[in-house]
This record gives sequence, C-alpha cells and structure tokens, in this order.
Amino acid sequence: MNPQVDQYLIDGCGRCSLYQTPECKVHTWIAELEILRSVLLETELVEEVKWSMPTYTLSGKNVLILSAFKDFCSLNFFKGSLIKAGQEMLEKAGPNSHVARLMKFTSVQQIEDNIDTIKAVIQEAIDIEKAGKKVEKPNKKEELPEELMEQFEVNPDFEKAFKNLTPGRQRGYIIYFSGAKQSKTRTSRIEKYMDKILAGKGFHD
Repeated sequence: MNPQVDQYLIDGCGRCSLYQTPECKVHTWIAELEILRSVLLETELVEEVKWSMPTYTLSGKNVLILSAFKDFCSLNFFKGSLIKAGQEMLEKAGPNSHVARLMKFTSVQQIEDNIDTIKAVIQEAIDIEKAGKKVEKPNKKEELPEELMEQFEVNPDFEKAFKNLTPGRQRGYIIYFSGAKQSKTRTSRIEKYMDKILAGKGFHD
C-alpha cells in the first residue's frame, strides 16, 4: 500500500478547485475506489501515484490507472486494446483513443456482480505486460513523447485541454517534455505541468 494513495482517497487528486473538499469527485466514489484498490493490492502490481492518480505498474511499466470522474470511477488500462477478457465491459477512453480501454463503475453492486471479470481483465493486463507485447500507434502523433500519448489515451480531458492550446503553447510543452532523456523524467515533467495545461495556460504563463 502506498501512503500517497491513502492521501488521494482523503484529499482527492488536487487537479481542480474542489481539492480537499467534500465535493471532490474522488469522494463521490470512495467505496467503489476502495474495493477496486483492494483487488489491485492482491496482485503483483506496484502501487504508485502518477498524474495525481493511483497508478499500478509492473517492472516500472504503467499497466493501469485507478480514476475518479464526475459520472463514474474507472480502471484505465494502458494496453487495453490487447485485452480479450471482459470485452463487454471495456470501452475506449475517448474518441481518439486507439490503445487504452476503460472499465467504468457507478456502484459497489456493479463491482461485486462483475468481480471475477474484473480480476480476469487485470490479470490479462499483467500477463500482456510480462510478455512485452506492443501495440501499434498512429504515426500522425509520432512527434509527441510516448509518455504524453499514454496520458492522452487514459485521460481524454487532458488530451482535449492540450489540443485546445495554441500551436505555439503545444510546441513549447512538447519541446520541454521531449528534452528529458529518461522516461521517468518525461513523466515527471508532464505530471508537474498537467494543472497548467488543464487551466489552458502555456509553459511560460
């Protein structure tokens, strides 16, 4: 158990003005998030916090994110398009998502009724990462760092905010994110500036 995730469940994600208030969307889904977290903690995945959200990794590779949205909470699988189990519960994260898939939940009962399917999907996601399977990504976004593309896949709100920036502001962020040699540094930079991007601000604003 990562204490940062404990804090996430207490305070929220901190990505909007409702942080540390009862109105934070995280608090809408506490019971559901805690059940899903307990399932994830039974696996070999490592619990971390990235992009202000609980993120579960295997050997340093992102496998899935536990998220809270206004109308649902979800498990967001980075390589979801490769998963065969639970197809009836998996859907695209957004209209431009090619790889990521979401499992959406709106009640504890829904989770309990589908717990075997949920566990099967999680296990298949782990097996896919262990096998080192890759997914084909569209060439049109080749200039974007992979870490930014991954976040777009699982967070359509962030992708929309980024694309709403002026081309110059987008380019400034891309240059800065891509300038880091290590993947973990690129991820850290994206995480650091996510709030500014969501607020429609440029790198130097």
